Amino acid sequence: MLVVPPRAELRHRPLDTERLLLAPVEPTDASDLWLAVDTSRAHLEKWLPWVPFNTDPEASWRYCDASAVDWDHTRALRFAIRERATRRFLGVIGLESLAHLHQSADLGYWLRVDGVRRGYMTEAARTILAWAFGPLNVHRIRVAAATGNDASLGVIRRLGFQFEGVARQAERCQGRWLDHALFALLATDLVARTAASPSRAASS
Repeated sequence: MLVVPPRAELRHRPLDTERLLLAPVEPTDASDLWLAVDTSRAHLEKWLPWVPFNTDPEASWRYCDASAVDWDHTRALRFAIRERATRRFLGVIGLESLAHLHQSADLGYWLRVDGVRRGYMTEAARTILAWAFGPLNVHRIRVAAATGNDASLGVIRRLGFQFEGVARQAERCQGRWLDHALFALLATDLVARTAASPSRAASS
């Protein structure tokens, strides 16, 4: 089974990287999230069908409130991504569709337009994956990206996910159908990868 910690625990002690802090999304993030979405609309709308429905600050508050409720009911675990030095809000990364019996989840993420191409999402996702396959006790994580979304596909490749197929016309966005490339990563993939890597002692 999955071992989901209380939101308060990770708000008090966020997951961190060299440049980032990752803490559960809460209603207090709403104004920062609204600003990030509204200033990045043209960038986000191309690939994310929910963006046109985030029409005002109240919509962002409802999303953040729903995210807190989803965490408390262990349905989804969404993190606000912030710069460590400035606490500036950059985007969201989360584990969606938690299936406790199967120890599985879907990975989702987005960044504001002025935070892209700086390695932030790869850095955030690596931390989330380590947490998920570690204390959260996840066995399988699935991720999907539109076949034309090169930036997202690049993140997925860097994270070591394995390609599993294409879901045709999986999503309608900006009046067009998007095919999704499907990938997954298993806890056993990481074990096998570690076992296959030569140790420092062996290589010295």
